[in-house]
Amino acid sequence: MESDGRIHVPVGHDAERWRTFGSDRTLVVAARTVTSLVRVLDVVPEVVHDDPRITVVFAYDSTSAFNNGVLDLLRSMGCRTLPWAQLSEVAPDLLISASENIAVPPGDYPVLVLPHGVGFQKQVPDSAGPGTRLSGLVPEDLLAARRAWLAVSHPDQAAQLAAAHPGTVGRTVLVGDPCFDRLRASARWRDRYRAALDVLPGQKLVLVSSTWGEESLAGTCPGLPAGLLAQLPFDEFRVALVLHPNVWSGHGAWQVRVMQQTALEAGLIAVDPADGWQQALVASDLVIGDHGSVTLYGAAIGRPVLLGAFGSEAVPGTTGYALRSEAGWLDSGGPLRVQLETAMEAHDTGRFAAVTTGAFAEPGKALLRLRELVYDLIGLAQPKQPGRGPRALPLPPPVTTCVGSLMVHTSVVRDTGAELHVDVRRWPAALAGETEEGEDSFWHLACDIDEPDTRLAESATVVCSTSVVFSPELGRQRIARMLADFPGARIAALPMEGGSLVGMRDGRMVDVNAPHEACPDPGTAAAAVYACLRLRTPLDETALVLRHGPRRQRLMLRAVRSPADQSVVSRARTAAARGLPPSS
Repeated sequence: MESDGRIHVPVGHDAERWRTFGSDRTLVVAARTVTSLVRVLDVVPEVVHDDPRITVVFAYDSTSAFNNGVLDLLRSMGCRTLPWAQLSEVAPDLLISASENIAVPPGDYPVLVLPHGVGFQKQVPDSAGPGTRLSGLVPEDLLAARRAWLAVSHPDQAAQLAAAHPGTVGRTVLVGDPCFDRLRASARWRDRYRAALDVLPGQKLVLVSSTWGEESLAGTCPGLPAGLLAQLPFDEFRVALVLHPNVWSGHGAWQVRVMQQTALEAGLIAVDPADGWQQALVASDLVIGDHGSVTLYGAAIGRPVLLGAFGSEAVPGTTGYALRSEAGWLDSGGPLRVQLETAMEAHDTGRFAAVTTGAFAEPGKALLRLRELVYDLIGLAQPKQPGRGPRALPLPPPVTTCVGSLMVHTSVVRDTGAELHVDVRRWPAALAGETEEGEDSFWHLACDIDEPDTRLAESATVVCSTSVVFSPELGRQRIARMLADFPGARIAALPMEGGSLVGMRDGRMVDVNAPHEACPDPGTAAAAVYACLRLRTPLDETALVLRHGPRRQRLMLRAVRSPADQSVVSRARTAAARGLPPSS
């Protein structure tokens, strides 16, 4: 498949010489933008599955300003593709498109247009002139020829289209919204999606969603993801960014990543525009959005919604526009964590029901209705096997968070029994703000040994490694090497089997473990040791209660004076695991 779209696909009688399956009908899918192609790819396999009577071919239309990425997606899916100019030779029985702005060659075959968002809620630039047009409304010639059928998800949308253009009267079909149905069907997999996105139990996932255009959230507040990461503690929150595919296509993935480079290095999850936004939405705890469809989908599945922007291109009277007055608004210049937590605590899952019921009629039936419509349009009886209902979305591509440097804040409180309570909170170092200390609260910079930014690495107080060691002697050697490589650091930490080993520049070694549960990561273990050092608290047989993120656990610190001492530590761990005193 050539990148310029010049592809030869046998058609007509020539195609019969090369085929294996003797199909009776040809269904052509218009591939014009990533947005529209993804929407069709979601539903067509569920409609014509297991039916050898139907051949599906994808026609690539290169005329869109957002065609970048379409051929790559078709190639990755293994789709049989032909250039748009060759469409007139195919004589399809049905053309399906989720892009309404297509120049269909003359013919008598029907054209089924699916919405690529929620309804018809936005005015977009008209590629045929300097003005705007209603998104989702097909060209005049298709309406005049009575070839187009427009799928709608609610009867109100048919009335809206009739008011916008009388040619749509009698050409709309109530189907429902297959995407909304899949979101609902996927609710039971929420924990699986969160795990794939590297969201830990107890963490909150904030989803930032933006449509395209200068009035979108990305267009008006491109620094919001970085602002969230700067204010939300690393162990308590995750932030994901869902950008409309037109943003990626119109500017290029390289440009998008460069614009969000610091945020990405600070742990931002940039969701693939073709794979994963629905799963991220199901996994989320709160949505910050604009007038795009993802925001409305979030409201419809019961998520708290804060609006960070709302463009004038939104169409008054639509369901999406109604969200403008029903959802809360985010003050991007104010304290963000307070606003997010207030929105989550005060949220009622049925808050937006009155709004969203106006967008989605008869949920759960969209695929069955669409299947019935497609087979009717191509003139085939439906297969004997029943059609499928909405299916849970597959797991998204796995995400592994790797933030190289963190600013760590430790605050210490002694209870009445003189037991230490250490509260550890961390922020990405590249975005951290002021670091004012108090009598019992301290800051330090912790870096991974693989941190590429030498400015941060050379300033670190703590250096950490994720490579597990299995003996104290090997651990001692590795810590010495780490401190030699980072001459400005005072503390080095690495994981050991069942705990962490923390070493200091003066040669002292401390074994940190959490009896009866998993030990925190080396950086958090080092933060506990750092707090004890600042308070001049002994580092041997010291128990403390550590709170980091959503976790609260009891740690035991034991000095390791020589390799032989590790046998004592190992016996103590074994005894603790069995519920016995250390001397047993």
